[in-house]
Amino acid sequence: MTRLDRWLVALGVGSRSQVQKLVKSGAVQVNGQPARDPSQSFAGDEALTLHGTPLDGRLTRHVMLHKPAGLLTAARDKKQPIVMDLLPPAYSSLGCMPVGRLDKDTTGLLLLTTDGELNHRLLAPGRHVDKTYRAAVDGPLTDEHVAAFAAGLHLSDFDAQPAALNILSSGAAESVALVTVHEGKFHQIKRMFEAVGRHVTALHRLTFGSLTLDEALAPGEWRELTEAELTALYHDAQMKETL
Repeated sequence: MTRLDRWLVALGVGSRSQVQKLVKSGAVQVNGQPARDPSQSFAGDEALTLHGTPLDGRLTRHVMLHKPAGLLTAARDKKQPIVMDLLPPAYSSLGCMPVGRLDKDTTGLLLLTTDGELNHRLLAPGRHVDKTYRAAVDGPLTDEHVAAFAAGLHLSDFDAQPAALNILSSGAAESVALVTVHEGKFHQIKRMFEAVGRHVTALHRLTFGSLTLDEALAPGEWRELTEAELTALYHDAQMKETL
């Protein structure tokens, strides 16, 4: 239980003083009744409305987003558009942050969560949470490339751990493959292909651990995770689910 005004501030409704004025004016209702005392206790599972409009009172959020090209995976940036621009302002207020990063030109599955520990654990290399990408590259791919990825690749500043490369098509001008890694270092997949003489022309993330990109989501669209998806992700992170 916490004070109603503190809860509303956490939801991004306004500053402490703004929220207190809203409550005292009767603009906020809890379970259908005006809540005129900013200090009243609030548990989070009550029906909450603001100016008669239902307000999502959950402080915990978990989101699947189909990232389009052209957006930075960042919480804020003064000069360029970011993925957080696709979500309602309340998500930023609650600290809903991307889990890892996708390059500006990379598309596909992006997970965002308010659970900092879940975020950290899903990214820890020692937990081997796999991420699968579909990559288009210039030139042919061969079994030699598959073996090189499986052995791990030495890059300029670190050794990329072994990764699975599954060739879907190979041609003189372009090839397409699935790449599965459990790291997520800066430009890693692009750099791994560069190390074997291939340049990535398109990169799209399909899976993150147990989570698979919902085909119904168009680029730029998002939805909350289902309970089954969330339970599986906490299992990936070897954590007990928090509500």
